[in-house]
Amino acid sequence: MKIAIIYGSIHHKNTKKVVEAMSEEREISLFSLEQAKNLDFSEYNYIGFASGIYMNTMHLGILKFMNEVPLSSKQKIFLVYTCGAHYRDYAKKAKQILKNKESMYVGCFWCRGYDTYGFLNKIGGIAKDHPNLKDLTNAKKFISKLA
Repeated sequence: MKIAIIYGSIHHKNTKKVVEAMSEEREISLFSLEQAKNLDFSEYNYIGFASGIYMNTMHLGILKFMNEVPLSSKQKIFLVYTCGAHYRDYAKKAKQILKNKESMYVGCFWCRGYDTYGFLNKIGGIAKDHPNLKDLTNAKKFISKLA
């Protein structure tokens, strides 16, 4: 069973911490968005797309890549994201892309992540201690159950 995760993690590397924790639990090939752009993912059984949340959506580069990368209907696709506060489904656009591609969507993991975007910087940010040990443990449980 081969698993790849393509991730975009910019500001505080919250998402990178989560996917690295997942790779401690399972053998996973991790690729930053830049590394993934010219690779062939046809050999992977599971492909994850992971991102921090920017302006209420996943990283635009990740969404564009998801839309462009060839995916087989046999590949199982999952999503991972981190956000300062969770008050809506931030993966909605990503799920729509996968639905349009007729991909086999198998689940989503999210957790809070340290956020200092915009006015939050003036107050020192939110979710300062996230992702924390509990978040990373839950990420490991998610990937174990998924694959």
